[in-house]
Amino acid sequence: MQILDHNQILQKVKRLSYQIAERNLNEKTIAILGINKNGLRFAKMVVAELSIILPDTTFILSNISLNPADPVSNPITVSADIDQLRDKSIIIIDDVANTGRTLYFALQPLMVMVPKCIEVAVLINREHKSFPINVDYQGLSLATTLKENIEVDLSDESNFKAFLN
Repeated sequence: MQILDHNQILQKVKRLSYQIAERNLNEKTIAILGINKNGLRFAKMVVAELSIILPDTTFILSNISLNPADPVSNPITVSADIDQLRDKSIIIIDDVANTGRTLYFALQPLMVMVPKCIEVAVLINREHKSFPINVDYQGLSLATTLKENIEVDLSDESNFKAFLN
């Protein structure tokens, strides 16, 4: 069952971007870190919108790479220089927050420095966290069963969609 269509996803991106801007109005630089492919695609959309809302703000767009199925099997990496993120506001972005495990492990490479703050933004937030992760910005919140799966497709720039299976 489709839960978000292209226009709804674009609307969620715009709303999330305004919320992020409101909380970070006085920041000169904001680091936006997208998790893996879909998180990075979503992060790029947010940065594009934020650049319009906050034209005098510098954005650092980076990718956090990790294996969500087995996050301890491979190193978790950030494409930006960690020193560049020191004392900055950081927004970690992913498409879906399920149990919170991926977001929890995405914090690991950031533990070697002290950022100004770390916030989390997701397109879809599921309401059954197993890890101590708080989502600060969410496009859609869903109470689902553990057996249900959410799939977000952001690969076709003219046809974004999200499904609940």
